[in-house]
Formats: sequence, C-alpha cells, structure tokens
Amino acid sequence: MSARLQKNNAGSPKAIGRRLRLPWRSLPWQLIFITILPLTVLVLVISFGSLAVHQNAMRTLVGERDKRAVLTAATALEDQVNHQTIAIRMLSLLADGASPEKLPTILASADYLLPEFDVGMAFFNQDGGLETSMGGQTLWDSQSGRISTVIRESLLKSASQTYLSSDFTVPLSGEPVIMVLAISPIKDWIAVGAFSAAGMIRHTLTNAFSNSPQVSVVVLEGNKQLLFESGAFSYVGEISNHPGISEALQGESGTTYVQMSGSEHVVAYSPVAPMGWALVLEEPWELVATPTLRASQIAPLVVVPVLILALVAFWFGARQIVKPLQNLESRAATLAWGDFKAIETPVGGIEEIRQLQAELIHMARKVQEAQQSLHGYIGAITAAQEEERRRLSRELHDDTIQALIALKQRMQLAQLSLVPEMDSVPSSSITASGSTALQEIASLTEETIENLRRLTRALRPIYLEDLGLVTALEMLVRETGQAMNIKVDFQLQGMEKRLDAVNELALYRMVQETFSNISRHAQASHAYLKITFTTQAVTIQISDNGKGFEVPKNPAEFAPSGHFGLLGLHERAELIGASLEIRSRPGEGTHLTISLPLSPA
Repeated sequence: MSARLQKNNAGSPKAIGRRLRLPWRSLPWQLIFITILPLTVLVLVISFGSLAVHQNAMRTLVGERDKRAVLTAATALEDQVNHQTIAIRMLSLLADGASPEKLPTILASADYLLPEFDVGMAFFNQDGGLETSMGGQTLWDSQSGRISTVIRESLLKSASQTYLSSDFTVPLSGEPVIMVLAISPIKDWIAVGAFSAAGMIRHTLTNAFSNSPQVSVVVLEGNKQLLFESGAFSYVGEISNHPGISEALQGESGTTYVQMSGSEHVVAYSPVAPMGWALVLEEPWELVATPTLRASQIAPLVVVPVLILALVAFWFGARQIVKPLQNLESRAATLAWGDFKAIETPVGGIEEIRQLQAELIHMARKVQEAQQSLHGYIGAITAAQEEERRRLSRELHDDTIQALIALKQRMQLAQLSLVPEMDSVPSSSITASGSTALQEIASLTEETIENLRRLTRALRPIYLEDLGLVTALEMLVRETGQAMNIKVDFQLQGMEKRLDAVNELALYRMVQETFSNISRHAQASHAYLKITFTTQAVTIQISDNGKGFEVPKNPAEFAPSGHFGLLGLHERAELIGASLEIRSRPGEGTHLTISLPLSPA
C-alpha cells in the first residue's frame, strides 16, 4: 500500500512540477524582463523622439540658412545693379556739356568699366542717334533703333535720370542683355551701358552658394523668362511653375518645403527689387548635414535590437504568464457550477502558474469529494422526505379522510332522523336549527375532505405514479391556475416517454417548486409550461410575465441572497444529472429551462 502511495505521489502534478522546474521559468526572472521592458520602451521613445526633434531642427536650420543666403544673394544682385547704374550715371555727368568730338575720349577714359559692361558702352544724342560706342558694335548697330525709342519714350519724358531695361538680347546668341541708360543734367547726351544678365548674375553669385550639384539656383525676370540657371532642378515641369517663383515675382520672400524625387527639398526665394527678378534656390535638406550629424541621426537605430528583444520579452510574458492566468481564471470560474474536469486541462505558463493549477486541481478534487458526499446526504434526505410524504399521504387518506367521510355520513343519518320529528312537531324551532347546524357541519366536512385530498395529491402525486409525468404536470398546471386565479398554458411536444421514477419525481418536484415561487413572488398574470421529448433529452420550459429578479452569478450566491427555492432546484437538478438555466431581469419576467439527457437504453 505504501509503495502504491509513493508511486502515485511521484506522478502527482506537484512532483512533476518539481522535476520540470527551470530557473528561467520562475516568476523573479519574469519580473526582470517585465521591469526592463518599460525602460526599453522609454529609451526607444527618447531615442526616436530626439531623432525626430533633431531632424526637424536640421530641416528648419537648413531652411533658415537658405533663406538668409537667398536674401544675401538678392541684396548682392541689387547692389551690383545699383553700382553699374551709378557708373553709367557718372559717365553721363562726365559728358554733360561736352562737344561731340570729346565723347570718344570720355568713353575711352572709362574703359575700366568694360569688365562690368561686357557687352559694351556708348553715347547717344537726345534724338536717339548713336554718337560713339566701345565694344559690342554689332549690338549697337542692330539695337540702335530700339534704343532710340527707349530714349525718346522713357528716359527723356520721365523725371528719372536713369533707366534700366531687360528687353534687349545679343543678336546672334539671343542672350538677355541689361541696358543701363543715364541722361546728362542738361539732357544733351545719354550714356548707355550694356551687360550680360547671366554673366552679371553668375559673377555675383559665384561665392554666394555652395558648388554642390544638389544645389539648384535660378533667376527669372518678370515675364518668367529664365535668365540664369545652375545645378539641375528636380522639379518636373516648366521651371516657371516651380514653387516660390510666383511668390518672389510678387515681391515676397520666404521658405517652403516640397517633395521631389523621393526626398524633401527646401525651396528659398526672394525678389531682386530693381529689376523685378525672382531668385530661387532649391536643395535636399537631408544632404546638407555633415557626416557626423548623419551618424548622430543613425545612432538611435542601435536600440532597434533592444526593441526586438523587448517585443520578444512581451510576447513571452503574454504567452507564459498572462494567457495561462486567463485560462486558469476561466477554468476556475467553472468550479462554482460544478465542472471539475475543466480545471484539470493544462494551461501551461511559468512554473508558478503550473504549481497554482496543481493546487487548484487538488482543491477541486477535495471539493468534488465533499460535494459527492453532500449529494449523497441530500439524496438520502430527499428520499426520506419523499418516503415521509408518502406515509403522511397514506395516513391522511386511510385514516383522517376516511374518518371525516364516516363523520359526514353519520351527520347525514342524524339529519335524516330529524325529519320525522319535524313533521310531527312543525313549530319546533329547536329541531329546525339543529338540522341547519348539521347541514353546515356536513358542508364544512366536505370542504375539509377536499382540501385533504388536494394535500395528499401534493404529498403523493398519484397521477405521476399511475399515468406518468405529462399527465401529472398537466394536472398540476390546472390546479395551479385555479389556485392562483391566473392563466397557465400547457404544451407537449414530441412523443411522451416514461422515465425512471426517481427522475420523474425530481422533475415534478422542480416544476412544483417553480410554480410555488411564481405564486409567492412573481405577481404574474400569465404563466407557460412546455415539455419537449426528443431522442436525446427531455426539456421543460417554464416562463411567466411577472416582475422578475436579478439572478445570482453562481449557485454559491443563492443562499446568501435568500433564493432558497433556486438552491433547491439546483440541488435536485444535480442529483439527477440535469442542467438548469434561469434567465430573468427586473420587470421582464422569468424563464426557466430544465434539460435531462436521456440514456440510449
């Protein structure tokens, strides 16, 4: 016996748990991972948050830098144009009042201005005729007529001493040329200087921007004609439609960001006021960062493996701790309803959870044994109760009711014996009152006999023993409706089958208790009973339209909440292996279902 006990203990869940105990599966080690995981998430948030802040700061910094560079370049272009305007203005002052013969000498003395006026310089008279020129003779020969028109229509008719025009081009190349015209104070001579727009812009912007091929710069005049371009724009379409150009031509300056070629580019723009030009710069801001800054952006990615490990740890914790505990909780909840097998299904998880399940299984077996003992005791009490009811029913039927019947018959005989006396003495009021009293006693005795017969039927349902469950329930429904003065419907579905006497009596008592609860508590005006026979089970459904109640969550709460009738129903259902379902809500009535499985035999 001791050897068998030792073998059983060795195979118990506790012994198996001790053999399978591993350090990494214990709860302290799991807590380490759970503690580390929030810290890992915090590091990730800080790292990638700082990366986002860093990139946004770099983006803003590049935008501000390019905006300042564009404004500086636009100012440099304005200064250069102003400088050349002043130079031509000074040349016109030198020619003020001079004779036509001296104009070539004056022009030759200003040859130092030729690098700035690379297309050439010349003097025109007030009629627009060319007097002398230096450099760009082809331009002066071809454009003298147009220059004369400008002199007559613009310069001589206005109060301004200077005039700028970008309407001229080099005859052969078609390159845009900027003309600077200045009239002498006495308006006898007009000094004209011509320079290449692209050359002047290129010379001015040489040191203004980076020489990187990623940096693109364009300058457009007011009619959106391209004057200068460097680099390769990533914009798909006409350059005149590039973001920032329209704004710059309207006199605005600023920065915008656009998506081009799969990356974000910064676009800075500014107007060149004297000429009405638009200066636009474009570059991908990510490439502006130095290798060190780019490395600092990549540095937070080092925590990616930490994130992966954290996710693995989370997955492990959810699978080995949270999910097993949830499964164990759901299985433990079924214990209250008497399902002792569900708790024995392994839930897995860490060693502590397995150990807890083993203890719950041990406790469930103890509870099951105690419950089986209790069911046996309740079954014995129920059997003794039914036996006592049968004894009381027999005694009431054989003794009390028979005695009352004999008493009733004696009173009827006594009443008959008074009739001759009443005929011989008609005026005897005493005899008449005696006969009336005997009649009242006989009626009361008849009523008592009927009540006792109803009581004996309740104690011992003779219809159940003789005619079966369906007839007994039908009679019960009829008597209940008469006693409660409400409508009670009865319905049979399927082919009636006789059950075991114990099962029929238990089902009858459960229905009887249900109708008793309806009579005492439901305040219903209508009730319904339906019994269904199938090859697998017999099902009884009882419902009413009463006030309803809040059903306790499990049978353990029946007695504390005062639902002793429900507790009795539950106990009777468990004794015969039937299932009991109660659905009710305050104000919505009650619905009760009893289902008893039928054996194949």
